[in-house]
Amino acid sequence: MTSLFDQIIFGPVHSRRLGLSLGVNLLPLESKLCSFDCIYCECGWNADHPGQRRFNRREAVAHSLDETLRKMVAAGTPPDVITFAGNGEPTLHPDFEAIIDDTIALRDQLAPTAKVSVLTNATRLDDESVCRALLRVDNPILKLDSAFDATVHRMNRPQSPDYTVRGTVERMKRFDGRMILQTMFLRGVCDGLPIDNTTEKEVSAWLELVREIRPRQVMAYSLDRDTPCRTLEKVPREELQRIAERVEALGIPCSVA
Repeated sequence: MTSLFDQIIFGPVHSRRLGLSLGVNLLPLESKLCSFDCIYCECGWNADHPGQRRFNRREAVAHSLDETLRKMVAAGTPPDVITFAGNGEPTLHPDFEAIIDDTIALRDQLAPTAKVSVLTNATRLDDESVCRALLRVDNPILKLDSAFDATVHRMNRPQSPDYTVRGTVERMKRFDGRMILQTMFLRGVCDGLPIDNTTEKEVSAWLELVREIRPRQVMAYSLDRDTPCRTLEKVPREELQRIAERVEALGIPCSVA
C-alpha cells in the first residue's frame, strides 16, 4: 500500500543508495504535492491526496532537523546523509534555497561528516534559486527515466504540458557534471498499455543522453516499494548491472539498487 510521510523529519532509514539516511519532507504532511505523477510513486497518485497544500515552514524544518540531529549525535549514530525527499517534489517549496542554506549550516555544526542530498525530478531547473541550491548540496540527484517524451509522459506523467526531455537535458548540462543522474527502470502494464524503458531502443537512446549530460555518477534502480499502478514489474539486478556496465564504458560510475 502506498503511503505518505506524516512528519517533517523521517527515519533514519538504511537507503539502498545513500547509507543511513535522515529524511526531510518539505511537502504537506497530509497530501502529496508533485510536478510529476509517476506510475511508481510510493506516495500514490496525486489525485488520491487532494488535501490542503501547506508547505512546512522554513523555521519548523530547521527546528525539527536541529532537534533530531542533536539526538542522533548524542546517541553516537549521526546520519550518513540528510536527504530531501518526502511527499512529492522538494524544490517546489518557495523557501527551498534558504532551507538548503539552513540545513548546510546545521550539518556543519552538528554532523559535519553527513552529506546533504536532494532527490528531485528536475522539473524546476528553470528557477535559478533552485539551481543555486542544488549546486550547494553534496548530492544533487536529478531524475531522467527515458530519452523519449512519450515514455516520460506515460511513466512520469509531468503536470506541465511544456515538459520535454530535451529541455530537461539542456538544463542538466548546465551543471557541468556536478550532479548525479537517477533512473528508474521498470516494465509492465499501466492503464491497459505496456510500459518498458529497458528495451534496446530505450537504453541506447538514454545512454546517448547520459553521454551528453556527463553526470559525475548514475544511479540505476528498480522497484522496491508499493506502487499506485499495481501491474508493474521489477527489473532483475543482473539486468540493471548490464545497463550499468554500458554506463561505465562511457567513463561514468554507475551504481545499481
